[in-house]
Amino acid sequence: AVHALKHRFTVSQYHRMVEAGIFGEDDRVVLLEGVIVQTSPIDSRHAACVARLTTLLARLHDRAIPWVQNPVVLDEYSELQPDITLRRFREDIYAQTLPGPHDVLLLVEVAASSVEYDQGIKVPLYSRAGVAEGWRVDLVQHG
Repeated sequence: AVHALKHRFTVSQYHRMVEAGIFGEDDRVVLLEGVIVQTSPIDSRHAACVARLTTLLARLHDRAIPWVQNPVVLDEYSELQPDITLRRFREDIYAQTLPGPHDVLLLVEVAASSVEYDQGIKVPLYSRAGVAEGWRVDLVQHG
């Protein structure tokens, strides 16, 4: 019998791979429960929806920081890039560390081709990590 060995990467190991140049700046990858996952390209509907929501949420800039398609560390094995994260305001704007679930006031995922993936995988992961509020915008149903 053949036994396949699987290795779960930690966020720290993932960051070392990025620093070593294993992933390019334009590679669309995230760390999901220890597995490096390639994400879908962003189409025009998705980009337009994220831009509209960001414009609306940016009005809260004195109380919260809109964090658009940037990393959020959920736990030791997961670092995702939600479409929009509204984060607790901090003077340093998280320059020294990436935000975690306790820093997130609102997290928004916009889905066109990834509705089932977002609903079945990402939303439960955000919930387990302790994200206070999450929205999913379904472009298939509500275009």
